Amino acid sequence: MAIEQADVILFVVDSMNGVTDLDDHVAAILRRSRKPVILVANKVDSNEWQYNVPEFYSLGLGDPYGISAVNGYGTGDLLDQVVAKLPEQNDEDTEALADIPKFAIVGRPNAGKSSLINAFIGEDRHIVTDIAGTTRDSIYTRYDKFGFDFYLVDTAGIRKKNKVNEDIEYYSVIRSIRAIEASDVCILMIDATRGIEAQDANIFSLIQRNRKGLVVVVNKWDLVQDKSQAAIAHFEAAIRDRFAPFTDFPIIFGSALTKQRIFKVIETAVDVYKNRKRTVPTSQLNTYMLEAIAAYPPPSNKGKFVKIKYITQLREAIIPTFIFFCNLPQWVKEPYRRYLENKIRERWEFHGTPIAIFMREK
Repeated sequence: MAIEQADVILFVVDSMNGVTDLDDHVAAILRRSRKPVILVANKVDSNEWQYNVPEFYSLGLGDPYGISAVNGYGTGDLLDQVVAKLPEQNDEDTEALADIPKFAIVGRPNAGKSSLINAFIGEDRHIVTDIAGTTRDSIYTRYDKFGFDFYLVDTAGIRKKNKVNEDIEYYSVIRSIRAIEASDVCILMIDATRGIEAQDANIFSLIQRNRKGLVVVVNKWDLVQDKSQAAIAHFEAAIRDRFAPFTDFPIIFGSALTKQRIFKVIETAVDVYKNRKRTVPTSQLNTYMLEAIAAYPPPSNKGKFVKIKYITQLREAIIPTFIFFCNLPQWVKEPYRRYLENKIRERWEFHGTPIAIFMREK
């Protein structure tokens, strides 16, 4: 699978041990693959080991490149060779890839993020253990089955700062945050056996600050004893109460291990992405919202009345953004902005995506 998806293959061998039977077996597979292969002889840590490098010509994969991963010897030339063998991409291909939605799987360590992606793609491609922190890097996986086409991003678990005591984990968390920033929709995994904790709220705040779409997945639901509708309603209410004031997002109870409702997660994430790109015609927006404003106008301030005259939606915005033109924009406070947002959500489908509302003077 990895050979089929690769553009260039680096076959790393041990210059200290020389050619082994396993090297011969792997070389035979690579010769049949018809992919560009670069033969890398590692552990050339001193000049005396360079004399072992020519032995690898017997593998029939071209010139071996002697390098040392320890001290960096030969890595510059190797990188030049890798870049030279990469296929050229035109601007149209790059733009097409940039337009593919990106869904980041985020959550605390050991919440089941890698297991969920393995369940999606039907392969054990991502390492899964009971040890928290197994995933160290943000791994992109393209999913193009059943009429869908998007990238899944497996991220390292995000712990509290005071619990991050390794340099590797620190940079893993940084990469997870970068993956959130680069994504369109975040799938927040919550461990059903532990409930919602403060760190879940912190990760949610991170998603909110970056204005990303949100799908909450309560994973490991198969391990919960009480699966009644009352228990689901209580859990859901606790999540929405903790994440308030933004509560208009989907919550799915499932299990990555048993694959319970995992397809529902994909469908919901795609729906949230579509909601994020939704536009409302200006005529419909003004007809509905001006009636709602007339029924409940903004509160007066020091005898002055706010008159909202016109509403429009910004096109090409990252998230649905609405501009309200009025005479006194500075007097429109946050509670009334939330009222306007709620009225928009009642009328149009923006489930799971944040909305931006701005007041401008006219």
